Amino acid sequence: MSADAESLVYADAPQHGRWEVRDGERLVGQARYVVIPPDGSDGTPRAVFFHTEVADDLEGQGVAGRLVTAALDATVAAGQVIVPVCPYVAAFVRRHAEQYGDHVSAPTPADLDAARAA
Repeated sequence: MSADAESLVYADAPQHGRWEVRDGERLVGQARYVVIPPDGSDGTPRAVFFHTEVADDLEGQGVAGRLVTAALDATVAAGQVIVPVCPYVAAFVRRHAEQYGDHVSAPTPADLDAARAA
């Protein structure tokens, strides 16, 4: 059953380490992340985005783009650095470099370890 893409709810679920898209009670998409506390070098937390997916019946409707936009906008507003490990998020920040370029950092080995452990 295909949901109306405009009626979906996008929300952060930090207890689950993900931004979610819900159609009522049904989880229909997610952008998984882990936040790495400041390491002392610049004092900025790093939000490592490592996996994005949406339900098959919602593909091609812009749901992933709206999900990632919500997640990245909140990340920037929280003063965190965006670390795109997920190929979708990496491509998204490249396509929207004027909006996110100043807030993106390449993944470090510690970022990749944190993503694997999440």
